[in-house]
Amino acid sequence: MKSLHLNMYKRINYITAVLIVLTSISVNAQVTTQSPYSRYGLGNVRGSLLPQLRAMGGISSGVFTPNGYSNINMQNPASYPGITHTTLDMGLSGGFTELKTNSATEKSFNSTLGHLAIAFPVVSGKSAVSFGILPYTQLGYSYTESETLADGNTYKYLNSGEGGLTKAYIGFGQQIGDHFRVGGNVEYIFGNLLESRSFEPQFAPSINSRVQNKNSVGGISYSYGAQYSIPLGRRKSITLGYSGSSSSSINSERTYIATRYLTDALGEESTALDTVSNIQGAKSKLRLPITHNFGFTYQKDNKWMVGADYRTGKWSNLIIPGDNDVLQDSWGYSLGAQITPDFTSINNYFKRIEYRIGFQYDKTYIMLQDQDINQRAFTFGLGLPLAPNVTSRTSAYKMNLTAELGRRGTLSNSLVQESYFNIHLGFTLNDTWFRRYKFN
Repeated sequence: MKSLHLNMYKRINYITAVLIVLTSISVNAQVTTQSPYSRYGLGNVRGSLLPQLRAMGGISSGVFTPNGYSNINMQNPASYPGITHTTLDMGLSGGFTELKTNSATEKSFNSTLGHLAIAFPVVSGKSAVSFGILPYTQLGYSYTESETLADGNTYKYLNSGEGGLTKAYIGFGQQIGDHFRVGGNVEYIFGNLLESRSFEPQFAPSINSRVQNKNSVGGISYSYGAQYSIPLGRRKSITLGYSGSSSSSINSERTYIATRYLTDALGEESTALDTVSNIQGAKSKLRLPITHNFGFTYQKDNKWMVGADYRTGKWSNLIIPGDNDVLQDSWGYSLGAQITPDFTSINNYFKRIEYRIGFQYDKTYIMLQDQDINQRAFTFGLGLPLAPNVTSRTSAYKMNLTAELGRRGTLSNSLVQESYFNIHLGFTLNDTWFRRYKFN
């Protein structure tokens, strides 16, 4: 009994330490992406997806795994009743980006800690709880624009942005009857969006100017979902799913500073001459858009799964204090599949691996110069079983490795084409931490 208590205390201390570390990193995170398209709206929207779902193109609405290894699908909380073990999932992400115009090319690499999620059954196979923290949006860009006017003078505009929003959530899912499930998440979205635009005439004498705009965001939002499974015999089934998020209004505190400054012959910036405008702590509301996701999967338990999702977002209704970007509604779809040759194989490790592949396409909420900014990506990944805990036959470990090869934007109309190769790494633990033992 003492050994059991000691193991439980070690696990609780481990979770607490990881939560503190990831939370502090999320709060203080700076640039984790390099994308000029992240300057619009809230930045690049990440989606509530763990690596195992990203590898299948991001399908999630109809993903439900009632048997075998437990995975957390917080994108649709109706899937939580499929959690039959205490599940811990944490990971990190990195990406290579190439930005290309008709005249120049630039490459960069960024990485960040990705997510921490925990789930455990309340009544096994009937209800479960999940909570965690993960990125919601990412803002990061730095580029320069030049313009020569009719007077023959050249003017330079320096644009930069950094920050992003983080989502902390807690959710519950309940099975009703034999085939129907519902669930919901309460989410706290928080973070900072910091953007700067400088104006520097390229002639003397001249005075430069800069505008800095910061939105500090914090507030509650909600997401929800439902699933219905249709058994087809021989462990096969079709699952129909829906998930969505509400049009929530969350707090925003805006700081706006406009200054004038000089630069020397080497381009070094001097101390600001004066502050033209200084607005501190202007409180307002940021309204998030309502989103809908529809999807299905067709699967054979512990063997294979294929599925598709369709999603829409009412981003034209997004309201950001101090931002006049005109956004459009978005839509997209995902296709994905997974196969496990033989998850019970003892002699052949490769038969126990989960092989995943997918494709996704999105018409994003950005339109520039009458051109839709579309995004498409091929995805693939592996679920790699790790050695079980030799001191406890009730636990199992898995490493999920995912790659995304995608492109966003176009070279038409003097726009930017963004190509990226993202890597997501996650570690998943399944265990029976809260099992009640009997002693004779």
